[in-house]
Amino acid sequence: MFDLSSLGIGYGSLLMLVSMILLLLTGMQLAIVTGLVALIFAIGWFGIDALPLVTSRLYSFVGSYVFLAVPMFVLMAALLDRSGIARDLFDAMKVVGRKVRGGVAVQTLVVAVILASMSGVIGGETVLLGILALPQMLRLGYNRRLAIGTTCAGGALGTMLPPSIVLIIYGLTASVSIGDLFKSAFLPALILALAYMAYVLIVSYLHPEYAPLPTEEELAQDRETNYFKALFFPILSVAIVLGSIYTGVASVTEASALGVVGIIISAWIRGELNFTMLKESAKATMSTCGMIIWIGIGATALVGVYNLMGGIDFVEETILALSGGSVMGTILIMMLILLVLGMFLDWVGVALLTMPIFVPIITNLGLDPVWFGVVFCLNMQVSFLSPPFGPAAFYLKSVAPKDISLGEIFRSLLPFIGLQILVLALVIVFPELALWWK
Repeated sequence: MFDLSSLGIGYGSLLMLVSMILLLLTGMQLAIVTGLVALIFAIGWFGIDALPLVTSRLYSFVGSYVFLAVPMFVLMAALLDRSGIARDLFDAMKVVGRKVRGGVAVQTLVVAVILASMSGVIGGETVLLGILALPQMLRLGYNRRLAIGTTCAGGALGTMLPPSIVLIIYGLTASVSIGDLFKSAFLPALILALAYMAYVLIVSYLHPEYAPLPTEEELAQDRETNYFKALFFPILSVAIVLGSIYTGVASVTEASALGVVGIIISAWIRGELNFTMLKESAKATMSTCGMIIWIGIGATALVGVYNLMGGIDFVEETILALSGGSVMGTILIMMLILLVLGMFLDWVGVALLTMPIFVPIITNLGLDPVWFGVVFCLNMQVSFLSPPFGPAAFYLKSVAPKDISLGEIFRSLLPFIGLQILVLALVIVFPELALWWK
């Protein structure tokens, strides 16, 4: 076999990147691509004797105790999707949207924040809001782009608000405390949600026709809501999960299990728990977690091989050279790389491929890796909404009315992407927004 090490780390890095791009263009799954490229470069660069080093790295990844929190939070989201908790919560929050222009859109964002604090997964939340909120805003005569953008951007808040799966994967990859990440992400996530709400209210004030107030007849059609039933279980779930983490009563893994138990008990009390619901939730959880684990295995193998090749030192030297040694320049180059990768790759792949390289650079610069986790999470927020492959847009398209095209969804998201970039810039310039608790 050709000795790949003769290429040198510069050309070797380029060949690795080109190989990945070409394989991805064939339609091959990211997990297979990264694993295959890792295998080729491990044997071609070091020989067959290097494989045990790679497998030992994989074992340490899949054997991490913190990883147990991922299926638990995904299961929480799956159970939430299949219960009536979210629907009752949306109905109960109608008090927010009754008399305020743009209130139904604000109501949608408030519900999105509560749902995000219960599950930390964007797919189910975006679909739920697409079923509950989007038709109501369109029926009330809301501007289509305002209604679509609010629903889609609100559904993606699960990536920022604890217990975010993105933060858990980052913490696992960067070897930092997930509890600290949850504390640090809370205020930036709240600022982002408030920025969305402020935008909706300002646009509604400047263009009253964008957000008509409901008529008395429409208000009279609203069914009476049992506020105790609608609000008690979501608030209890949030309090159990986040309260146990923030107070130190339970670890993130233990809190995730408590959350699942809480959702199951809530569904049982509401009379919604049955075998079919549990079976479908378990299948959805296995599918999602299987994807995360396989991408993780492939990415961990690739980064492990690249590290052995000396790639991390090469990337650090290249980024520092491009930035002229400037700390802010280095961060901006990293943000640009993440934004570009986020347009084409799943966030799991982006995190597992880049964070083992970027986090040591951040640490060497004297910056806080916990702060960088929040910055990374905000960057992934942008990727969830950005064309051409923003997953939140595809989730919404799956349940949106047939006359709403994918192009219209992406155009509707542009103002919200601008707000995300603004909040990202604020957290980069003012790290105290993420490190307020220290």
